[in-house]
Amino acid sequence: MIFSLILSLCTDVSVVYQNGLPVLSVTLPSRRERCQFTLRPISDSVGVFLKQLQAEDKGIDRVAIYTPDGVRIAASTGIDILLLSDFNLVINDVTHHVQPPKQESLSHEDAATMNDVKILVQQLFTTLNIEQHQLHKERELQKRVEELHAQIEPLEKIKSELARKAEKRSSWVLWGGMAFMATQFGILARLTWWEYSWDIMEPVTYFITYGSAMAMYAYFVITRQEYIYPDAKDRQYLHFFHRGAQKTQFDVEKYNQLKDAIAQAELDLKRLRDPLQLHLPIQPVSSQE
Repeated sequence: MIFSLILSLCTDVSVVYQNGLPVLSVTLPSRRERCQFTLRPISDSVGVFLKQLQAEDKGIDRVAIYTPDGVRIAASTGIDILLLSDFNLVINDVTHHVQPPKQESLSHEDAATMNDVKILVQQLFTTLNIEQHQLHKERELQKRVEELHAQIEPLEKIKSELARKAEKRSSWVLWGGMAFMATQFGILARLTWWEYSWDIMEPVTYFITYGSAMAMYAYFVITRQEYIYPDAKDRQYLHFFHRGAQKTQFDVEKYNQLKDAIAQAELDLKRLRDPLQLHLPIQPVSSQE
């Protein structure tokens, strides 16, 4: 015995134009009631129309649109393209043959105008819906910034204490260097003018000067940096800071990662609030600025 599945073919779907828009009338399967769907050729697509059908009748398990040859039409196809020729609307196991009203072919100028209208409609749709998207994204970023600040807050307290101690110790080193140079100056002055003469102390000062130059050169060899007082002070500060971090088990890498994440989130939030992103007019620059 040969079994065959025969889909019923109905022609109870009609398409008429009302107020310039196509209106499709179809009988829904649950209550066998006719329902009208107003289609928007420029902004709607086949997928939008199919979702409207399923939302209107929960008894629709399967709905699709095919060409008369049996080729399925993609959900991204525009309604204006769909209405150019006949098609089959399949609801569950029932196939409805649809014959849209014939339309006059557009000239090249009319087609260009229609494309411009589509672009304007798309821009209008984006402008109307961007505010909700922006607010949702802004809430997400604000929540992320708050979470990151909560994670970094205990680390900030430890870091501030370590920074205070490192700054204090590096200042001690600077004042210690100043005291050493003042002491050296006093000793050399006494030896030059009271204990000995300049003829004796001149070679001594030469070797002291040359030894200082050697020490600075050794600093460059070790650190690959020129001996400049601000850089040397910063290096000493970092030395004391990292040594204190090891003693207190302060996770410097985690702290830096959190700081980078906060900076990136705040930058994203700033870019999100930018007038160009919101499609708002840019504030003019005043003459005083």
